[in-house]
Amino acid sequence: MGTLSQPMIEWLEMLRSQRRCSPHTLAAYRRDLQQLTRSTPGQALETLTESHVRQAIARLHAAGQHPRSLARMLSAWRGFYAWWAPRAGLPGNPVAGVRAPKAGRSLPKALSVDQAQSLLDRSGLPPPETAAQWRDQAMFEVLYSSGLRLAELVSLDIHPRRQPGYESRSWIDLEAGDAIVLGKGGKTRSVPLGTKAVEALHQWLQRRPELARTPPPGIDAEAALFLGARGARISPRVVQKQLADLAARAGLPVHVHPHALRHSFASHLLQSAQDLRAVQELLGHANISTTQIYTQLDFQHLARVYDQAHPRATRKPESE
Repeated sequence: MGTLSQPMIEWLEMLRSQRRCSPHTLAAYRRDLQQLTRSTPGQALETLTESHVRQAIARLHAAGQHPRSLARMLSAWRGFYAWWAPRAGLPGNPVAGVRAPKAGRSLPKALSVDQAQSLLDRSGLPPPETAAQWRDQAMFEVLYSSGLRLAELVSLDIHPRRQPGYESRSWIDLEAGDAIVLGKGGKTRSVPLGTKAVEALHQWLQRRPELARTPPPGIDAEAALFLGARGARISPRVVQKQLADLAARAGLPVHVHPHALRHSFASHLLQSAQDLRAVQELLGHANISTTQIYTQLDFQHLARVYDQAHPRATRKPESE
């Protein structure tokens, strides 16, 4: 991998002893500094210029390094020079003005309407029977009907609760058919619960005592809407696993992550309602530019319909 210069070693030691960086973080910084040495062969650290750094990044990008990896490298290089340049009497930080290439923004992966229906209708599978199966059904119906983030789903309480040592962040109101959610940026929003979600929640709440421990393992578990096998609030990892397992058993040809249901909610709503502002509010996006990516998904859907239905969308080969 190459050796590090003495200033680099001293910087890493400073991060370890003074800033208490984790071994994982230090190992990543070490690899990034080694990459700087390899990418500027024969160039002393004190003679590096912004031009040298830009050329190094351009070569790495051309060699296939992802923009996010390059951004991480630049961050490490910038941090090192910010610490070392004043000590070495350098005129400035040669990395300060260099930015990584922009990463292309990938479209979120949404299910088709038929795939979402097949998943939630448990295609080819018997109806839910056990407490865990009704819990899963309720969780996935809520994800799809309300567009919640995974963290927002697991944070839901049965009802708002406030007592010494505990205050609800998010909860459901089954009578109103709503979920009140504390999202990113500390912003609270109200989202509707679809009829299917409300029905599944009623079924789950009847069976919730089967997973609840007596006494519960804490106030948080007592308040939580969804519980894991040990009676505590369900973990995001369990939600991910249960959804992936259901999708596989229902015969879906793709891996399904909880965020795919959020993407599907937004995409399908836009296909029907064409109201970007409303979808922005329901998703809890601070900026509408974040929501606008779903219009690209909607356009792709319309383009496929056009290609399949319009008589002049594609030229049919002439018969010989």
